[in-house]
Amino acid sequence: MSSEVIISASGLSKRYTIYEQPQDRLKHSLFGRWRQYHREFWALKDISFSIHAGEVVGIVGRNGSGKSTLLQLIAGTLTPTTGNLVVDGQVAALLELGSGFNPEFTGSENIFINGAILGLSQHEVARYFQDIVTFADIGDFLDQPVKTYSSGMVVRLAFAVQAFVPKDILIVDEALAVGDELFQRKCFAKIEEFKRQGGTILLVSHASSAVVQLCDRAFLLHAGELVLSGSSKHVVNMYHKFLYAAPERQPALLTEMKQERDGWHAAPEEQRRWQRHDHLTTDLPPELPGQRLAKRDGHAKAFYDPTLQSVSTVHYESRGARIGEAMIVTPEQERVNVLVARELYVWRYHVQFDRDCFNVRCGMLIKTLSGLELGGATTAPAYSGIPHVPAGTVITVEFRFAANLAAGIYFLNSGVLAVVDETEVYIDRKVDLGVFKILPDDTTLMTAVVDFHITPFVHGSPQN
Repeated sequence: MSSEVIISASGLSKRYTIYEQPQDRLKHSLFGRWRQYHREFWALKDISFSIHAGEVVGIVGRNGSGKSTLLQLIAGTLTPTTGNLVVDGQVAALLELGSGFNPEFTGSENIFINGAILGLSQHEVARYFQDIVTFADIGDFLDQPVKTYSSGMVVRLAFAVQAFVPKDILIVDEALAVGDELFQRKCFAKIEEFKRQGGTILLVSHASSAVVQLCDRAFLLHAGELVLSGSSKHVVNMYHKFLYAAPERQPALLTEMKQERDGWHAAPEEQRRWQRHDHLTTDLPPELPGQRLAKRDGHAKAFYDPTLQSVSTVHYESRGARIGEAMIVTPEQERVNVLVARELYVWRYHVQFDRDCFNVRCGMLIKTLSGLELGGATTAPAYSGIPHVPAGTVITVEFRFAANLAAGIYFLNSGVLAVVDETEVYIDRKVDLGVFKILPDDTTLMTAVVDFHITPFVHGSPQN
């Protein structure tokens, strides 16, 4: 990431004038001096931020929170009502894919038309033409009118055009949701390639895992306000906490996030510390204070390191249950948090019920340091948990798992679900409640994160 600011907004606001009936526009033009025939809707309210070249920033929030409006302002398809916005670079925007296509023209003709709209000469479009066609992969339909295309084919062609246009900034607004799974993966691979090349990306997605995986930072918008910014993992966790909170608690949570936002903006070093994850290290010293690396049958043995504690726990609002003490233990009931790969362990926590709860089930989830969800489980399928848990009950929940992971730091979530008013909701949840470290293993042949117990074979002999 560069120190150069490529997008800067100060006091950015966007207002729309809403007329209840079409004739109210005429009435306003004739009698607006004496009577108001419209109402004002502020899609964005006094937003300020800066984005550096090479950053990948996610934007999350409920429908109607202002996400798409913000992206359209940055893309230049809307103008702000008040405030300043500076965008220093060429923008390619994947907003409403295919919206610029002429349905009467063929796919080939629309490639050149879109290229011209994006500022490319006919010669420049011709240079990228074959790459666009190959990526879109729509076969003979390329020479057919776009009005004969399925929505998926339109998406393919529109994304292909944007993917190969020279750009400094890429904006993606849920544009890939309508593509098939294989094409979505192809698109995300292209986005990841642009990211590796140092491009700046703004991503709006309701798929929180994509935001956590791809983005360095995230913004949370609500009712047109920027209520929180920070590491993508932290912002997504707080967004989920807000979503699952009881309605009467949500205003207080918004206030808390705004207070954190103001503190975050005042302390850029703290923000960078979260991005670098300086609070946890994956380096394993040869000896920890008061704890030697125990051996068992000549191999490393799991142990408990009291200094290895999560500092990023997010606790959802309790709605009738409280998750208590949680720990990882061995099958022999020894508490541990520095684990040996491929061995069995138990994630255990207690739950106190403060009221009668129905269809109760509990869950766990393992995530990477960056927040990527690796896997988890629940104690029962949806809506088929314990039929009735009386108030005052305390239960112990255990999940046995194999630590089939590469060396590194991992987090554990715990959650309790119940049916309230015919809807299953979290009645308590703690994100990043536990943390553990997998010891390095120089003997393993695995790569990446998860160990799938792959057995490699090499057949034949080299030919001289």
